[in-house]
Amino acid sequence: MTFSNAFPIGTPGQAWGHQEKRQWLEQTQVKRSYFEQVVPKITALATQFDVCQYGELQYDNNPVGASRYPLFVLKTKHWQADKPTILITGGVHGYETSGVHGALLFAQTHAEHYQAQFNFLIAPCVSPWGYETINRWNPEALDPNRNFCANSPVQESAALMKMVVDSGLSILAHFDLHETTDTDELEFRPALAARDGVEYQKGLIPDGFYTVGDTEKDDDALQKAIIDSVRHVTHIAPADDNNQIIGSDVTQDGVINYPLVQLNLCAGFTDCQYCTTTEVYPDSPSVSDDECNRAQVAAIIGALNYIQAQ
Repeated sequence: MTFSNAFPIGTPGQAWGHQEKRQWLEQTQVKRSYFEQVVPKITALATQFDVCQYGELQYDNNPVGASRYPLFVLKTKHWQADKPTILITGGVHGYETSGVHGALLFAQTHAEHYQAQFNFLIAPCVSPWGYETINRWNPEALDPNRNFCANSPVQESAALMKMVVDSGLSILAHFDLHETTDTDELEFRPALAARDGVEYQKGLIPDGFYTVGDTEKDDDALQKAIIDSVRHVTHIAPADDNNQIIGSDVTQDGVINYPLVQLNLCAGFTDCQYCTTTEVYPDSPSVSDDECNRAQVAAIIGALNYIQAQ
């Protein structure tokens, strides 16, 4: 779909200062509950995983939402140091719902099948404030998925990276579960342009699932395995007339690549051998919430089956 939109906060051509960021924050609203919809699902998995709190977001002067958000990771209960470790992250962008609930669904229904070969670290909701306000940014108008870097200014990103570093583990594979939604063009990209004081360039939202691989990795076969698994659950995004998806060249059906480390993206911070960013399209009239969650699960399964076969 194509959209044309401008953002009502700020002065065109001028980057936001503190006043504009505060104005943006005060117009956000809590629309759903992390504590009621996500945390109980995490704690219910305590019989299958060790449920560990790896951090706490602190927003003392936040007028919207809670001032504290505990962060949880599910860790393989019978950990074996000789097994490779798989990291699964969801809700880095909190508004991308199936990233959160898809990660939890995999943990509940399929992780046990693979624990003979792999240890799992599953962080299902990296950005709980974003989940509650259905937002791409955190309360400071910063994007967690552009701040996985040294001395990150974003609490959500810094806490996840610290958890992985403190674990001392070598991560074999990292699957970062995302969505591309119509609101990316209706709200979030116009807001980004306004925040940075640049002109908003209208984009095209792809209708279907796709993955983002790493330009620095030779992982075409991994991405193909994911796409082939997901196409049994939901439709794959076609390339546009320029053979692109969201402005990037399509390398194969439903796959584009980014320089993940250079862009400070979540899927690039672990220096793992295998990685992908999944992108579910939840706004299609032909899909349901359950189908979106199952597409995330299918992506993980496709990747794990591929890695097992290597």
